[in-house]
Amino acid sequence: MMPSKQPVAQIDGMSRVERVVDAVQARIRADGLRPGDQVAGEAEFAVACGVSRPVAREAFRSLAALGILDVGNGRRARVGPIDSAVQARLIGHAVTTDQITLPQIYDVRRTLEHRIAALAARLAHPAERAALVEHADAMDQANGAGDADAVRDHDLAFHTTLARATRNPMFALSVEGFMEVTRRTWRIAWDARADDAERLDSVRVHQAIARAVRDGDPGSASAAMDLHFDHSVRALDRAGVR
Repeated sequence: MMPSKQPVAQIDGMSRVERVVDAVQARIRADGLRPGDQVAGEAEFAVACGVSRPVAREAFRSLAALGILDVGNGRRARVGPIDSAVQARLIGHAVTTDQITLPQIYDVRRTLEHRIAALAARLAHPAERAALVEHADAMDQANGAGDADAVRDHDLAFHTTLARATRNPMFALSVEGFMEVTRRTWRIAWDARADDAERLDSVRVHQAIARAVRDGDPGSASAAMDLHFDHSVRALDRAGVR
């Protein structure tokens, strides 16, 4: 039997593209590069990794898709800032293909946002505290006008503002990563609420969270957030989402 040949696209168990990807990330670590710093060009990595220029270009595209590199026409690649869009695409795909359910997302969000509410009450800047109150009050006004889309937009802005107010980028990255799915599915829970009074309760609990954060009351902020997720999960269950 003739011995099988290693595929030309493979080197030492990894693809040529993966070899360049690993080399770029190793260089970023070794050189202590930070977001916005320039990275050596495709040609240099092609030579260093013993691959063709098109292979190195494909590796750079892969890293750009992951947000690790910021690649623009006519300029050197730079180290990219963290970007929730990558996580949002992954979570959106997982939900669309039934690998993750909405109740599972709400379960994770409940855990995260309980802590987020408490931290925001301690650490939010004055402008963020004011913005939370403004978003919650705008939800109230939009709800009174029967404008569900505006309620949704202020609701999403409320939660992203809250996450950023923790001063922990991991919380902001996580919550913003859920926003694509939340935007697409928000009406399921909203429309499943029994009546206008129940929708108003949802708005009021956002106002309670905002007031607790504004007043620097972590316990009340977390308790109100738990109540918010109780309402949302109950609405999802009523809609038959399991």
